[in-house]
Amino acid sequence: MALSKRIFIFYFFFVALCGYFMVHLFSEQVYPSVRQTTEETLVDTANFLAEVVSFDLQDDKITPEYLQKRMESYQARDPRANIWGIEKNDVSLHIYITDSEGIVVFDSRNQAVGKDYSKWRDVYLTLRGQYGARSTTEALSSDPTVMSSTMYVGAPIYQNGEIIGVLTVSKPSHTTDAYIASAKAELTFFAIILLGTSLLLGAILSWWLGVSYRKLIDYASKLGKGEREVPPKFYGKDLNVLTSTLSNLRAELDGKEYIENYINTLTHELKSPLAAIRGASELLQNDLDPKTAQRFLHNIDREGARLQNLIDRVLHLSMVEKKQTLEVREPLHLSKLIDEVLSSYSVIITQKSLQVEIDIAPDLRFLGDHFLMTQALSNVIHNAVDFMPANGLLSITAEVIDNAIILQINNEGPQIPDYALSRLYERFYSLPRPDSGEKSTGLGLNFVKEVIALHHGKMRIENRMKGVNVTIEIPLGDSSIKPH
Repeated sequence: MALSKRIFIFYFFFVALCGYFMVHLFSEQVYPSVRQTTEETLVDTANFLAEVVSFDLQDDKITPEYLQKRMESYQARDPRANIWGIEKNDVSLHIYITDSEGIVVFDSRNQAVGKDYSKWRDVYLTLRGQYGARSTTEALSSDPTVMSSTMYVGAPIYQNGEIIGVLTVSKPSHTTDAYIASAKAELTFFAIILLGTSLLLGAILSWWLGVSYRKLIDYASKLGKGEREVPPKFYGKDLNVLTSTLSNLRAELDGKEYIENYINTLTHELKSPLAAIRGASELLQNDLDPKTAQRFLHNIDREGARLQNLIDRVLHLSMVEKKQTLEVREPLHLSKLIDEVLSSYSVIITQKSLQVEIDIAPDLRFLGDHFLMTQALSNVIHNAVDFMPANGLLSITAEVIDNAIILQINNEGPQIPDYALSRLYERFYSLPRPDSGEKSTGLGLNFVKEVIALHHGKMRIENRMKGVNVTIEIPLGDSSIKPH
């Protein structure tokens, strides 16, 4: 499973678990809190009413009929109250009064007068000077089929500092259920919004991490294959540091391998010209006729030039191979580049009476490095001209396909042997020239391949019926102009 998916799943379960416990904990706290508030209100109400009726009770002047009429008027009231969006259209307090023995002397429902409530906790504890309260599940007076928990709170009625009775106020819990349900609904709504927002942010974070790590993995994979790739940029320091570390590590490994390979191959290639120079110099130390001495001096000069050419090519190739990207990218006209390169080989083209056909739109251009592309095209055209017989045809064409320039350089001449096709890009590998039988440094095509890769292009070499064809594909780039 992808890292981003694992992060998202973990984040999802973590947020969901936190959301569940938050809602559950809050729900568990809402009901007790509402009951506590209700009980506190009942305590105030009971004590106030106890003080109101205390004088009547102590003189045995409690008039149940009068109180009953007042309670009926109270119960008939319509408060028309809107409490936090919830309509309240009735009143629900139940009141009863007991004497010092716990016998009910007044009941707002007119159902319990004369009954002994001395064992009920609200009456029993209050008569003994303690806080008396109880909660009982009973049927609602308005709807006997509905059971509800009812809270009873008692308040002492005093005469000369002594308790002569108890006034109890009760309220069914169903009257507060609407407020609890509203609080739960609002809490659930915001919890869902919070959960959705958290999951969206988590999904975005997981997606960003997934994309970033995929870029990093892709970059590391290309580095491992030795491909050139521009280091990806990330938002955040850590991933950029990791990218930079990978780039530096690849550069160090490439540097060590590069030096080792070059020491081995360069040492091998230097042996032949050095041996020729040493042999000629040893012979020149003897008495030789002027003609022979001149021939050996010519050999030393030729081998010295060969060494110089080899060193120059190695330096150019090493410079290109160490580049990861082009420092300079400017619009280049392909037709002008080809003309510039062909002009440097005009002498050999004339000597061999070669025919040159060019089919390139004058306004075709791409983004690249002028010096490197000139050197690369020079190597390709030099090889094409060297292997062509007299009166041969050199054809250079270009067209735009899928936003890329397809440049083809085709020469008439001998085909490349099958055994050599797979080794053309090897360093120091070269085929003998048909005219002289000499070999080049074997670094040219390797240099061309590296330059084309720096331009994010491709190249291939293949035999054709009358010669060899080199195909170079280069992306046009943002500033290119397609031919009409």
